[in-house]
Amino acid sequence: MDTGAIRRWFALGMAVLTASGLLALATPASAQAASYCGGRKVRDLPFSTGVVHVYKRSGYICAVTFPKGTSTARRTMSVSVQARGNRPVVDKGKYTHHAGPVTVHAGHRCVWIKGSVARGSVSSGWILC
Repeated sequence: MDTGAIRRWFALGMAVLTASGLLALATPASAQAASYCGGRKVRDLPFSTGVVHVYKRSGYICAVTFPKGTSTARRTMSVSVQARGNRPVVDKGKYTHHAGPVTVHAGHRCVWIKGSVARGSVSSGWILC
C-alpha cells in the first residue's frame, strides 16, 4: 500500500468516527431512553423542565428522566417507580444528561411514577393497571 492509500483510509476512518459522534449527540432523548430500558414505550410524562420516558417489558417497568434542552450543566434530577404495595425505587442526584434508569417488577400491578429536573416535576398517579 502506498502512502496516498494509507492517508485516504485514515481520512475515511476519521470521517466515519466524526459522523458517528455527531449522530450520537443528535439522538433524541426517547431513543436514548430506549437504549437504557428496552421493551416498548408505554408513556411519556412531560413537565416544564423535562420528560420521563416509561417502558414496559415482561412485567417490568423502567423509567428515565431527561431534561429539556441541551445544557451540560449539572442539575438536580430524579426518577422514581413504585409498584402498588411496594416501596418506591428512586434515583436522585446532580446529573448532566438523565436520572435513571429505574426498573421494578410490577407484574400486573399499578405503578406510580415521579420525575423531576430542577424545580419542575411530574407525578403520574396510579397508572398502567
